[in-house]
Amino acid sequence: MYPVSRRSSAYDRVSTMFSPDGRLYQVEYASKIVEQGTLGTGIVFEKGIVLGADKKIISRLVMPESIEKVFRVDDHIAVIGSGLVGDARRLVQIARKQAQENQMYYNEKIPVDTLAKEIGAVKQLFTQYAGMRPFGVSFIVGGVDDSGPRLFETEPSGALAEYKAIAIGKGKKECMKFFETEYSENLPLDDAIVLLLKGLDKGLAGEKQKVDVNRLDFVVIESGKQFERLSKQKLKAVLGKM
Repeated sequence: MYPVSRRSSAYDRVSTMFSPDGRLYQVEYASKIVEQGTLGTGIVFEKGIVLGADKKIISRLVMPESIEKVFRVDDHIAVIGSGLVGDARRLVQIARKQAQENQMYYNEKIPVDTLAKEIGAVKQLFTQYAGMRPFGVSFIVGGVDDSGPRLFETEPSGALAEYKAIAIGKGKKECMKFFETEYSENLPLDDAIVLLLKGLDKGLAGEKQKVDVNRLDFVVIESGKQFERLSKQKLKAVLGKM
């Protein structure tokens, strides 16, 4: 699928073999898949987090509602995956199981950073043992817990970092450049949604596409409230303000 140099060909057959220059080629190939994935974004606003993604509908015969890009993990946590959809769904199952176990064992909701680290640990595990391949998906993990709104990105290698605004997938570079100049602290909810829509527009512009509410999946998790998936009517109203 990707051109391989003669130097790398001896070291890219298993995910556990380091090349002489300290690279894991299978992990790098997984990251290449993520770069071709649909664009997903997340942002921290005044009272919570907003996650938004483009569904990339490839046929007018596809039912847009059947494609889920933002996955609910618990009432206070959601994730966006970019890359291989099957890998994303498997990791979402693991994340949901972890969230339920935390509720059963400790009688409290799992902290957002704990869940993000668990997902990262599972990804890292699949780079360490023979007979496995890295997950070809990056995640945005966002939610609200006792420490406030939290937003993380996990990569195929298992690495993770916390952000105030983040994008993954194709168009990430343009979207992040926009966020770096336009993001400000303590944004109201509507302003945060507008910022995400504009960021998606910047990222999709590279593919000569425009923001279309029929292709968008947006979720808001606000302090004191539960997971809410935004309707097309709400998104159209916000788009009218842009």
